[in-house]
Amino acid sequence: MKPVGRTRSLQMRLIDELRSAIVSGELEPGKLYSVNELASDLEVSRTPVREALITLAGQGMVQFERNKGVRIMQTTTHDLGEVFQLRLLLEVPAVRRTTSKLTPMLLDDLRNELHEMQEAAAANDVDRMWTHDRRFHKLILLGTGNQRLADYVDSLRDLVLTQGTTTAGRSRSAEEIVAEHAAILTPMERGNWHAAAAAMRDHIWHTAQLLITQEAGTPAAAPEIDFDWTS
Repeated sequence: MKPVGRTRSLQMRLIDELRSAIVSGELEPGKLYSVNELASDLEVSRTPVREALITLAGQGMVQFERNKGVRIMQTTTHDLGEVFQLRLLLEVPAVRRTTSKLTPMLLDDLRNELHEMQEAAAANDVDRMWTHDRRFHKLILLGTGNQRLADYVDSLRDLVLTQGTTTAGRSRSAEEIVAEHAAILTPMERGNWHAAAAAMRDHIWHTAQLLITQEAGTPAAAPEIDFDWTS
């Protein structure tokens, strides 16, 4: 029998480390890596690295190629469209549910994350702002009581980040992004789940449109993505 606790701890650390390397671009999109090479870099045996990569493959971040190794997946504009379709389908009803059962503790946590976003935007610290942006959304998802939902949407955000994409300072300012999150939190504070859901939908929709157009290069080159059915 394996020592389960220790194995699980190592497994999670490896997943986090590999995911971080993919998101940061240290492991390059489109490039093929051998499992042995990655295991050597991480100074662990091959088996737990392979198991961690299998988890990431299930999330669409890598792809195994028989007798070759593992390739880091490169997110396309079509992939971005699918990710945001899923986010609309999942996060809009999630904010409705969380608002309807919002606790004082969760509300304080959301206010703190928004405050951190504001501070980071004022300091022009985009990386810090995105960290708190992500926590803000995950808190809302966790507020539904569904851990799998929160983890799944979080993994969708990883797929966007594998392309190194951000709208901050390119398609819109950091302050504009913070304002969209404030527009979600304000109706939540008032218990207005309908308005909170509308604000979440507007935020995700707007982000999708800006990001896809930005990465396509021109509006004409952006793929046709049908978001209407996610309303």
